[in-house]
Formats: sequence, C-alpha cells, structure tokens
Amino acid sequence: MKVKLDHVALAVRNLEEALGVYEQFGLELGETCTMEESGLRIGFLSAGESQLELLEPLRPDTTVGRFLERRGEGLHHICFQVDDIQATLAELSARGVELIDREPRPGAEGLTAFLHPRAGKGVLIELVQKDG
Repeated sequence: MKVKLDHVALAVRNLEEALGVYEQFGLELGETCTMEESGLRIGFLSAGESQLELLEPLRPDTTVGRFLERRGEGLHHICFQVDDIQATLAELSARGVELIDREPRPGAEGLTAFLHPRAGKGVLIELVQKDG
C-alpha cells in the first residue's frame, strides 16, 4: 500500500474568517465547493504538494456541526491519497484496522472512506482515491 498526504482538514465556523488566518502565510484559496448532502461548504488552500481543507457546516446537525459544538474549531482529520481505495480498505480490514466506512463513498475530490479515530490514535483518518 502506497499513500501520500493529501490534506489536513480543519473544522471552522466561518470559511471567510478562517481564510484570513491562513492567507497570512501566503496560502491562497483555490477551489470551493458545497456538498449539500453532507451539509458542508469546503475551501481548499494549496500548501505545496498538500492542501488545507477548511470545513464549514451549513447546518448545526451535520457531522462537522456537531464536531464544532463538542470540540470547537481545529483539526478535524488528515487525509491520505491512495491509488486503489477498495484494495486499501480490504488490506486494512484484514489487518484488523477499525473502519468507519467499509465501502467508499463520493467525496469532494473522488471516492473517500474514513478509519475510526481509534485506528489513528485519536485522529480521524480519511482515505481518498481521486477522480481521473
């Protein structure tokens, strides 16, 4: 299994306010997208070969909305890019790694799946297989 760091995701209450913080470091907003089904507005900032992903909930009853209520703004998850997400999930499952998603689902940039935070020593880990 070969992985590379794709992005670090931060839960934020307001995308524009958070942008002001990271623009101070010379990072610029690239794409933004709204995922109504997940209740998220997402902004991507290029940081070399990786990205920062800012997650703003559209409603308080979303996963990120509940996260903000419990923990406040900050690190939400890290994401590793993989070539074959199905094979990676099968390999991790065979090793006994605790998965949230046994099957990948559509995400902002391709197919995604999450590992349970217990599998990452308290850190939520996302896997992504990018489109194209």
